[in-house]
Amino acid sequence: MPLNTLASSTRNRYGPVAQSFHWLTVILVIAAFTLGPGGSESHVYATARDSTRQWHETLGLSVALLTLVRLAWRAWDVDPVEPPMPAIMHYAAKIMHVTLYVLLLALPLTAILGAWLEGHPLTPLVVGDIPSPFRLAHDTGQTLALVHTYLGDTIIWLAGLHAAAGLFHHFFLHDHILRSMLPNMD
Repeated sequence: MPLNTLASSTRNRYGPVAQSFHWLTVILVIAAFTLGPGGSESHVYATARDSTRQWHETLGLSVALLTLVRLAWRAWDVDPVEPPMPAIMHYAAKIMHVTLYVLLLALPLTAILGAWLEGHPLTPLVVGDIPSPFRLAHDTGQTLALVHTYLGDTIIWLAGLHAAAGLFHHFFLHDHILRSMLPNMD
């Protein structure tokens, strides 16, 4: 049962809270990807890149927290009714959504663990250094940092495919899938 009927989703569209969570996630992921320092450990942790890395870490932690809040909201909110579509499209959409949620949590987790195991503190803006609670395991940390890089590329490609599917629904199938995630302009 929805928490607040004005903020909740309806049979035809996602509510303003779900829409806000969705579009804020899009913005944060694109910003984090764009500000990702990338490259070798010495490049990522170079003093000259400290500000960029701090922004990247802050945005990544924000994505993780927003995803947890978003999942909690989804547990209480209703999903709009899907239009009729072939079973394969329905399953592909479900797999895509689950995969994106897993990536939204796995990306920050691999970054945090990778940094800590390499021996680097987290340094989100305002908070300052958060030292590693783990023993140094540099090789494992480097492996996780590499996994983080691959997962970052993967989420961008899958989010692009997700957006393309929404556009396909709108322009070719002429259903309400895309409109259900946009503000009601009626």
